[in-house]
Amino acid sequence: MDTPLSRKEQTHDRILDVAAGVMRAHGFDGVGVADIMKRAGLTHGGFYAHFASRDALLAEALERAGHDSRSRLQRAIDKVGDAPGERFRALVEAYLSERHLKSPDSGCPVAALASEMPRQSEAVRAAAARRIAGLTDAVAATLGTSRGRDDAAIVTSQLVGALQTARLLGDNAQGRRHLAASRAFLLERFGAH
Repeated sequence: MDTPLSRKEQTHDRILDVAAGVMRAHGFDGVGVADIMKRAGLTHGGFYAHFASRDALLAEALERAGHDSRSRLQRAIDKVGDAPGERFRALVEAYLSERHLKSPDSGCPVAALASEMPRQSEAVRAAAARRIAGLTDAVAATLGTSRGRDDAAIVTSQLVGALQTARLLGDNAQGRRHLAASRAFLLERFGAH
């Protein structure tokens, strides 16, 4: 039985939710402690009751964003049967969807922030590495036992890169064509055989 969250835990969760959205929408540099606290309806002074530092907030917010993204992706996968080909198709179509293209602030934090990761603290980079490993695990689970971990890593890279490129092209016909071509390639190359 789940116990209700304390008031402090609820506040901590609210700060993380705000920070995760702002971080994905505006990058790591867009996450200012005062702004996050204000958006969460709190004063700046209360920040250190929840986090040791800004980097601690970023690492935890990245974990939260990744967990939320993985949960949405898993729901899409779980809607189909147990056949590896169908589960892989569901993952590719959900990740490379027009909805995901339009929603960097609520989507995969790896795709939204990958280019900024090398300049972050060790704690933030470690959280990012866990997110990439989690996405690779999700891919591996949908590929079935006939494919190895290397194939899952390749697909993960293709998913993230295709979404980033489509976002660079824009939420327009060109960006959507790029997503469609990437979906078709991945399904043809890595779908059930």
